[in-house]
Amino acid sequence: MTRIAQEIPKIGLVMEDVKVVRWLKNVGDNVIAGEPLLEVETEKSVVEIEAAATGRLTQILVQVDSRAVVGDQVAWIESAQAHIAAATTPAPRTADPKAAVPTSPMAATAVRSGERIRSTPVARKLAAEHAIGVDGIAGTGPRGRVQLVDVQRAIDVPRAAAAVAPSLAPMRRAVARAMTTSAGIPQFTVVRAVEWTVLQSLRPEFSARLPAAAPKLSVNDFLLQALARALGEFPALNATFSGDPEAADARIVAASGAHIGLVVAVDNGLLVPVIHDVERLGLVEIAGRRQDCVARALLGRLKREDLEGATVSISNLGANGPDRFTALVNPPQSAILAVGRQRDCVVPRDGAMVVRPLSDLTLSVDHRVADGRLAAQFIARLVAILEGRDWRLE
Repeated sequence: MTRIAQEIPKIGLVMEDVKVVRWLKNVGDNVIAGEPLLEVETEKSVVEIEAAATGRLTQILVQVDSRAVVGDQVAWIESAQAHIAAATTPAPRTADPKAAVPTSPMAATAVRSGERIRSTPVARKLAAEHAIGVDGIAGTGPRGRVQLVDVQRAIDVPRAAAAVAPSLAPMRRAVARAMTTSAGIPQFTVVRAVEWTVLQSLRPEFSARLPAAAPKLSVNDFLLQALARALGEFPALNATFSGDPEAADARIVAASGAHIGLVVAVDNGLLVPVIHDVERLGLVEIAGRRQDCVARALLGRLKREDLEGATVSISNLGANGPDRFTALVNPPQSAILAVGRQRDCVVPRDGAMVVRPLSDLTLSVDHRVADGRLAAQFIARLVAILEGRDWRLE
């Protein structure tokens, strides 16, 4: 038998650590490789982590409500699959669920390996009242003794910091990191107006043909299908950029299908659940998947695979949104489509001025993946599909 370490995998681009929410198996239970083993909470959602091997769960190293980072060992699985690579790789560090978090900004200077921390009785009493360990405080007394004033300073500094500004919500922090990364990507935009006249006439017709339990078709469902078709015709955009442009391993990685993200506004931030293989789906199935992933995003119940694999995303702010806006590319994706609100506009048609429902589509593109000419051709084709009658319902 071989012991296999169950580790925390990378979930998304900017994830740093997770909190264990629930173990789905108990010690002694049999597990199957690939089945959900535990649930963890990231900055964006609650995600299931799959078992790394088939065997018996022999030890849980990180308990519920404890935190771990990518690569941490959180459990051991006893497996007969000795050939599994994980059994032969060097063991990464194990998360310590009991590791103390320094309560003072001076904690780093207070650690004195192998030395007893000296402190006065009144300092120890005040520290105990505020659940602060004196070993996490830098002393200013003789030979580094922790005094009453040192403990008071350790208590007051966090209070002062909290009074200046509230702590940043975890999801807001994740969005901030992702968009900071995005800001370092060379991006450009192309804009094209789309007319919704044909689609407005087709939606009632399609709705009458839907199964009774099917969700109503939204504009996003048509956008998803049209975008998938356009990506199939322009595979150069259906890719991601990988590596350092200055390094030999820099490359553009083509996607296996049309995996499209849909930006969803949630409390304190944004989530971008991914609908995979959209090119294979009719409007009915697209609507079902779209409704499901949006609902789970709002509940914070997205799975790991729901957040990975997209090359392009759609950001649609709806009827109350702006006429036009520019969205930042969500790394490592290659592009994002920003959909302005639908509005009646006066346009020339056959020598006359008529009123038509229009929206501005703004495509932001990673310049490392594609150039302006390709992007212009792509958005022109996307508009042609949206204004046409060639739709797959089922």
